[in-house]
Amino acid sequence: MAADAASIATVVVAGGFAVAFAFGAIAARSNFCTMGALSDIVNMGNWGRMRMWLLAMAVAVVGAGALAQAGQFDLSKSIMQRPMLPWLSLLTGGLAFGVGMTLAGGCANKNLIRAGGGSVRSIVVLVFVAIASYMTLKGLFGQWRAAWLDPMTINLGEMGWKDQSIATALARASGLAPKTAAIAAMAVVALALLAFVFKDKRFRGNGVQIFGGVALGALVVAGWYVSGHLGYGENPDTLEDSFFATNSRTIESMSFVGPLAYTLELLMLWTDKSLHLTFGIASVFGVALGSLAWALWSRSFHWEGFASLDDLRNQLVGAMLMGFGGVTSLGCTIGQGLSGISTLAIGSFIALAGIVAGSVTTLKVMLWRMESAG
Repeated sequence: MAADAASIATVVVAGGFAVAFAFGAIAARSNFCTMGALSDIVNMGNWGRMRMWLLAMAVAVVGAGALAQAGQFDLSKSIMQRPMLPWLSLLTGGLAFGVGMTLAGGCANKNLIRAGGGSVRSIVVLVFVAIASYMTLKGLFGQWRAAWLDPMTINLGEMGWKDQSIATALARASGLAPKTAAIAAMAVVALALLAFVFKDKRFRGNGVQIFGGVALGALVVAGWYVSGHLGYGENPDTLEDSFFATNSRTIESMSFVGPLAYTLELLMLWTDKSLHLTFGIASVFGVALGSLAWALWSRSFHWEGFASLDDLRNQLVGAMLMGFGGVTSLGCTIGQGLSGISTLAIGSFIALAGIVAGSVTTLKVMLWRMESAG
């Protein structure tokens, strides 16, 4: 039994690393960046990278929904789908993360990619994201979150909801059977995204961005499969079915803020035998090393530092906001913006709205300040 549990955990960790390695390499090759996508729109009116992000969402929604309907894994067990809806935490965390990633010049995923490409600046940012994330999980920031934000929660379970998905909301509002409602919700969201993405002729001709969107969305689905199918089995201690080698002890896919905190904890407390490599920790190393592999292959690897003291200040403030915001909103631009959205969780849409609003507002303030100074 114990040997079987160890084998399952090894598969989950190795699978998480492989999926993240591919994610890092493809994101580096396609210049995938959610903050960059928003910056392109605000500063240049260019929607190319945003369409790539939305395409990844559509693929993740269809793939995750299809495999869930086929019984390959149960998305309702993910933390995003729990019937408790902490709306204020999700919105506040999203706003903080959006502001932070803009000040830091990219989200946690983008900084992992840059670190793989030789950015010492991004390594420093990631360390501070990890510190703030850990403080929000188990430290001072966590006390503030628990006292001021988390109490503002809607208990959907008391209303008879089994989860917080749009599909469940549709089923209850329309009287449709749960499976029919799930398929309908998945189809409407995915088709709306795809219609917007491919209406642009220039994007239809950009093979790199189309490949990037499809591949990254598919890798999010692969993450769900690794942790939710390959990593699901009988726990020898409790004799109950459990999810192995995930920090949340349930099904997970790509997300990087919380895992950065657990990575820092593991490295600092390496001799603590209760700590082990997990899907999330493996994904942190996977993305960075995937990006490194692409940088070496394309000969684009180069060392990069901070441009100025002001740059250092902005990066560190941004990193702290990302760490706090990413944990408080239960995910980052990837954890909520792709993985969470693929579950159709209402909370993921709230968190994503906060991230976008925080980033766009910060971008516009920065643009206004530059124009005023000029």
